[in-house]
Amino acid sequence: MTIDGKKEGTTLGIALEGRLDTATGPELEKYLKENLGAEITEVCFDFEKLSYISSAGLRILLSTRKQVGDRSGSVKLKNMNDLVMDIFNAVGFAEFFEIEK
Repeated sequence: MTIDGKKEGTTLGIALEGRLDTATGPELEKYLKENLGAEITEVCFDFEKLSYISSAGLRILLSTRKQVGDRSGSVKLKNMNDLVMDIFNAVGFAEFFEIEK
């Protein structure tokens, strides 16, 4: 998986490419630990090039949502392909996140 992140003020944008699963999840967790400072109140994940997400990836997103939500912030997901969107719908996670097409 490739992680391309950029901070702009209080927003952290993260574009993911490849698969977010048990094997690659620790890489994203490490990135978030290093870059999700107290000043960040919005995280925007770009899933345009994300081909798959497993339960491990979903757990990371929920953890990020909780951490940012504790600061009255938000997590946005954008550019999901149909497979990733189907996974979010199947597990009921679509209602927990702001999803942009």
